Amino acid sequence: MNHQTKSLSSLGLAAVTALALVSTVSAVDLSKLPPASTQPDVTFDKNIKPIFEASCNRCHGAERPKAGLRLTTLEGVLKGGKEGKVLQPGKSAESDLVIAVSQLDPENAMPPKPRGGKRGGPGGPGGPPPPGGEHRDGGPGEMHGTNGPAGGPGQRPQGPPPKPLTADQVGLVRAWIDQGAK
Repeated sequence: MNHQTKSLSSLGLAAVTALALVSTVSAVDLSKLPPASTQPDVTFDKNIKPIFEASCNRCHGAERPKAGLRLTTLEGVLKGGKEGKVLQPGKSAESDLVIAVSQLDPENAMPPKPRGGKRGGPGGPGGPPPPGGEHRDGGPGEMHGTNGPAGGPGQRPQGPPPKPLTADQVGLVRAWIDQGAK
């Protein structure tokens, strides 16, 4: 194979790899996001923290937060997690946090949707781990929602699984971010 053929072959491989990556990334239709609330002066402590306490802190609390993301304090939310920042103040529609809590992308929905189409299925909240002992985040034997008071690796969370945010709650999170995430 001559140099020109090798270059074309490498270019073709790179193009195929790029197309494969693009096709595996799920596209989110941002037009389906609930609109930002019109409520003025939305703050973390007054409006957002109670929402996160009810639906997010079981897994993203102060103790052993999943993906290093702590949603218990304003500082923790603004810092982000292992994957980086989860919001951009002033740009709610571009914030990973909003995409996750809106449940528009099943792969990244938070709280995660139960697997198998029903609660209690393998790997889902309240169910046994899927075959091989891996869970949604890939940790061997790690169950989602196990960092609460009784949570140890492989233990099931106590109580019902957290409820997804309502459209009004997502709208309030959007308003908070759009207003500067204070």
